[in-house]
Amino acid sequence: MNDAHLHMVVNHFPIIGTLFGLGILITGIVMKNNVIKNIAYVLFCISAIFSFASMYTGEGAEEIAENLPSVTHHIIHEHEEMAEKLAIVLYVLGGISLVGLYLNFKNHTKANLVSYFVFVVALVAVFLGKQTGTTGGEVRHTEIRANATVGSKVENTTGETDED
Repeated sequence: MNDAHLHMVVNHFPIIGTLFGLGILITGIVMKNNVIKNIAYVLFCISAIFSFASMYTGEGAEEIAENLPSVTHHIIHEHEEMAEKLAIVLYVLGGISLVGLYLNFKNHTKANLVSYFVFVVALVAVFLGKQTGTTGGEVRHTEIRANATVGSKVENTTGETDED
């Protein structure tokens, strides 16, 4: 398993984990249930850890991907910039989630306030996660790039080319 493969293995969890965590947190807030909120907080902490792993493996993946056809430095740089922003937000989200866990266990009066703050930070993280995932997908999936063409030629079984 090379660095690019390892990066693809770990890079999905920060995005998906944050999205699921947000849904769980909303459920906990609506139901006024601290156990459900705590599950979301733990998921946010795990997402932050996987974000660190994604950033760590990203450099090795970059070295491999920049030598592939149709992959430009600009595409990789855009993904890297978005990933750095997401990582910072996820580290903050993980830290605030630890505070939320602690306050819930202590039945502190500020625990509800923290849950709303976590909610706002999680919304930002989900937005950045979507952006990061899209720019990461553009590295190898040329069909989702903004400059993708619609009428590309495809070779049929007889060896002739057909218009799509």
